Amino acid sequence: MRAALELLAGGVRAAPDAYRTARGDWVRRERRRRLVLAILVAVVFTLATLIGLWVLNQAPSDPGVIFSGTGHASAHGLPVDTSG
Repeated sequence: MRAALELLAGGVRAAPDAYRTARGDWVRRERRRRLVLAILVAVVFTLATLIGLWVLNQAPSDPGVIFSGTGHASAHGLPVDTSG
């Protein structure tokens, strides 16, 4: 069995530029993976920015209770004692 496998393995010859071809394929796939990742990051960042701006634009323009100017200092609506 061993002799048959050695005879079979001895007949196999690699192409002279097999390593160069395999490495070129790997480099090409790696470059493509990085490009796709960069595009995906840019798209996600752009979408997040646009959604954030849209949400901020949807806020009501009238002032809320906190900025109503009634002089209430606490969340319970108690007036501020400014007598000192």
